[in-house]
Amino acid sequence: RRARPVREVLFFPSRPCCIEALLAEAAEPGAPARPCPCPLPSGDTALSRLVRRLLSARRSLDLCIFSFSCPQLARAVQLLHRRGVRVRLVTDAQYMGLHGSQIGRLRHAGIQVRHDQHSGYMHHKFAIVDRRMLITGSLNWTTQAIQSNRENVLVVEDAEYVKAFQDEFERIWEEYNPANYSFF
Repeated sequence: RRARPVREVLFFPSRPCCIEALLAEAAEPGAPARPCPCPLPSGDTALSRLVRRLLSARRSLDLCIFSFSCPQLARAVQLLHRRGVRVRLVTDAQYMGLHGSQIGRLRHAGIQVRHDQHSGYMHHKFAIVDRRMLITGSLNWTTQAIQSNRENVLVVEDAEYVKAFQDEFERIWEEYNPANYSFF
């Protein structure tokens, strides 16, 4: 019997929560849970649900993110990369170098990163998990947005929508290929 496709809406701000248990379980499935000494509660929040959806990736994670400074989301993405999931990230050149950006950390970890080369913003905010699940909405992947802003995220398993976003990702990925950059 096939599970029903995912259709979920997440609203932010998300109340503060500890996601260490989620990350530890994803890093070492089946390992005994270690209690986290931080004072934050664990539980079901918009952030923990977003992290769970990301950590469900088994083969690929394609990210098109304007601004990415949330360390917890960066840790989840790095964990996927270490697990052998192919991670590709497209971002905005102006925002990738800002203080607190996680892009350099992800690139240093070996994750493929590409960025725009022209004026105007690469303003998309979406992720595609295993070419079957789309995560999109107004949310920039920043601590400010997660904890303070009125934001939304739609998570769907719908082949038609996933294909449209996957096609857009592939188009931008090729457009931002450094081999295509012109410097004169």
